[in-house]
Amino acid sequence: MCFELDSLPPVARISGAAVAHDDLELAAEDGTRYAAFEATPDDRNGVGVVILPDVRGLYRFYEELAMRFAERGYDAVAIDYFGRTAGSAKRGDDFDYPPHVAETTQEGIQADIGAAVQHLRPRTRAIFTVGFCFGGRHTWLAAGGGHGLAGAIGFYGRPGVGRDGSTGPTQQAAGLKAPILALMGGADEGIPVDVVHEFERALEEAGVEHEIAIYDGAPHSFFDRKFEEFADASADAWNRTLAFVEQHSGPKR
Repeated sequence: MCFELDSLPPVARISGAAVAHDDLELAAEDGTRYAAFEATPDDRNGVGVVILPDVRGLYRFYEELAMRFAERGYDAVAIDYFGRTAGSAKRGDDFDYPPHVAETTQEGIQADIGAAVQHLRPRTRAIFTVGFCFGGRHTWLAAGGGHGLAGAIGFYGRPGVGRDGSTGPTQQAAGLKAPILALMGGADEGIPVDVVHEFERALEEAGVEHEIAIYDGAPHSFFDRKFEEFADASADAWNRTLAFVEQHSGPKR
């Protein structure tokens, strides 16, 4: 897992922002029903965000992150990955996620992303995916998933060949159809910097618009309020995320 159960996003709450939130059950094209969490601002800016969690699926960190986006005017939906094997009910902190992760597929996750995108589409002019770790990998893959995304933002995702041998965003770069933002830890032991540079070269060769930031000394999962020593990296990553969304959202209606 990327974060401790009591971790929170290193993003300030906006006091007084009018935001509604609710647990959802969405349905993918294959009929799978899965859990999601929606945060909706009263004062919408017309932009939607689909949040893809780490390997543990949907839990408090990502619900809080959806709220932080909504406080800034974005319609946000955080999704779960395990509807096909664990159902759509709320789970406890003792959820044994590894067997369920092993049963996921790129096709299934893209179907779930598609359902979240379609949920947001009627009230937005542009939709982005924002993913972390396992979700970072799949957010970039979503740029080639036919979802009509305005951009795909990934925090410390694995861009190369997966542990299961599946091709990643690096190998699939030619099929990515949306701008890419990658926010990576320079001291991430699981994702060496040379792997990130391979991703960058693949995007360049494929002509995919992209921005890659590597934070020197930052580990995997640095985007955590507990990591005070990486507060500057977290702040920069958040600011880059908002700037990327603003740049690629298109004109306001």
